[in-house]
Amino acid sequence: MREVSDKQLVLLRKWYPEGTEICLDHMEGESRMSAGIKGKVFCVDDAGQIHVHWENGSGLALVPGVDQFHKIKNPDKKKEKERLSR
Repeated sequence: MREVSDKQLVLLRKWYPEGTEICLDHMEGESRMSAGIKGKVFCVDDAGQIHVHWENGSGLALVPGVDQFHKIKNPDKKKEKERLSR
């Protein structure tokens, strides 16, 4: 297991708060987790792993720097925010 500094933990939790939508590009060693599968973050643990509820029912965590993934930008949320600010 790799070490994660307190500063890295703060940043990971800021970048991936609960509810952040994620798309998997590649998960090391997990053949049942195919590229393109989507999920929502439910927490970042003290080891810096990003825990996700995946659309296939899995609860496997992402390991930043090992697994490859990206945030899904949600244009509907931006539209809702703009509508509420009027």
